[in-house]
Amino acid sequence: MPGKIIRKHYRRARYVLYRETLIDAKEHILTFIGSFVGIGLIGLLNSQYLVANDNLFLIGSFGASSVLIYGIINSPLAQPRNLIGGHVISAIIGVTILKLFPSELWFAGALAVSLSIVAMQITKTLHPPGGATALIAVTGGAKIKAMGYLYVFSPVFTGVMILFLVALVFNNMRHRKYPAKPIFKRRRIH
Repeated sequence: MPGKIIRKHYRRARYVLYRETLIDAKEHILTFIGSFVGIGLIGLLNSQYLVANDNLFLIGSFGASSVLIYGIINSPLAQPRNLIGGHVISAIIGVTILKLFPSELWFAGALAVSLSIVAMQITKTLHPPGGATALIAVTGGAKIKAMGYLYVFSPVFTGVMILFLVALVFNNMRHRKYPAKPIFKRRRIH
């Protein structure tokens, strides 16, 4: 009888717990190394070219992206199109809104995030950290605001490309597969 009750509760627990939480230690190690190398490379780039307290390359939304692209790699939100497109689109929107409404930060922040979400939905590039990228463009420090559209290229695009390239390497070790679908499809020659 106790064995039957334990099996019943085990089955319920499997339905309640998200499958990704049931991965082995080797998966955790790859996740750790991938995210450490990705964020570390961006931080190293930042420290080599800027004063340590500037942190222009190391924006907060990259931490959230790391959770997706190294931790739950099969999620549609973690795929390359979403990672790159979501950040770049949101950065463009954030900078544009800041230029249009520089003195009303509460309004500019809300508008930048909201427009970014809708733009990502329309372009099928939804990546939740993209909303933070738009907000950082509006509420970031004076140096980030002074960058204007350069913010889109660096730190956003260059940082996202570093994260993506590291994800390609570490997420394709062992039995992992990233991206979920091939980026380039082979054409069949008849």
